[in-house]
Amino acid sequence: MLFDSTLRKALSRSFGGTLVVILTIVLTMMLIRVLGMAAGGEVSPQDVVLLLGYTALGHLPTMLSLSLFISVVSTLTRMYRDSEMAVWFSSGLSLWRFVRPVLRFAAPVLVAVVGLMLVVWPWSNRNTVDLRARYEQRSDLSRVAPGQFQSSGDGSRVFFLDKQSSDSATGHHIFILDQREGRESVTTAQAGRIEPASDTGRRLVLEHGARTDLNLTGGTRTVSRFDRYEIRIGEQALAHLQERPPKALDTLALLASPDLRAQGELVWRAGMVLGAFNLLLWGIGLASGGPRGGNNWVLLVALLGFVVYFNLINLSQAWVGNGKLDAASALVLLHGGLLLGALGLLRWRTR
Repeated sequence: MLFDSTLRKALSRSFGGTLVVILTIVLTMMLIRVLGMAAGGEVSPQDVVLLLGYTALGHLPTMLSLSLFISVVSTLTRMYRDSEMAVWFSSGLSLWRFVRPVLRFAAPVLVAVVGLMLVVWPWSNRNTVDLRARYEQRSDLSRVAPGQFQSSGDGSRVFFLDKQSSDSATGHHIFILDQREGRESVTTAQAGRIEPASDTGRRLVLEHGARTDLNLTGGTRTVSRFDRYEIRIGEQALAHLQERPPKALDTLALLASPDLRAQGELVWRAGMVLGAFNLLLWGIGLASGGPRGGNNWVLLVALLGFVVYFNLINLSQAWVGNGKLDAASALVLLHGGLLLGALGLLRWRTR
């Protein structure tokens, strides 16, 4: 039908342009955030691009839902402004007639949102958590970088080396500050290298240096020189996360878990899917305007409504996680209520 094809083409053009703009803005903000985390030592600089990809995939459902909502509001508002709506209304169509082509256009995007929220969202969060945990649990030796002071995992040692060989196993002009309970030692060496220990760990072998030990309690100081000195710096094994955060758990695991935080995460995922559907109906009802009036306020109200809805979804997750509401009540009260509100708005606009 001419009406359906015309509306779907207009929605496709608006949705594509809106999604590109939102992706550009969000990816720029995410890149700044990930670079800040890398500069602060929270993630590895080599994992910036990978972490950005995981973060973008995790937030893609929100961007798709927002793009759908804005495209519906902006397209119908433009049709009001260009008097296209008046033509369709005069031909016998009502505002309810716009629901079916809008839902048919949005059906593939809604299916993608469901898949992203139920499958890709926990997968991306799980990989992000593993990347950060792997970097935080890296060994003391792997923290050492030429020209930089680096702390050990427990903060008891500070390392510095001036130069490093191409194989990253030998360094020159090494400085190590070791602080323990009641004593402090400073070790310097002209050269050092990494060697495998007798077991699975590794050791740092220093050559031609000196060590100064200071007893903080008694104030005595001991200075010793050495030609060869070995420091055992054990590798910290990567512990498998026995208890992952709820956002990194699969949806089936959340369904089987009685934990309140898991139920809250499940409510959030289901709420994002239901919210994408409700926003389509709200977009049809909110769109309005005329050839003589300004229509910028319509889009502003729509964006404000999206922010409020998104915060309500987060609030429902917190309520379920704190035990104030059960999962079914939170879904019915929030999304059922907003669905009735959207249907009521459509009925009022039609009459």
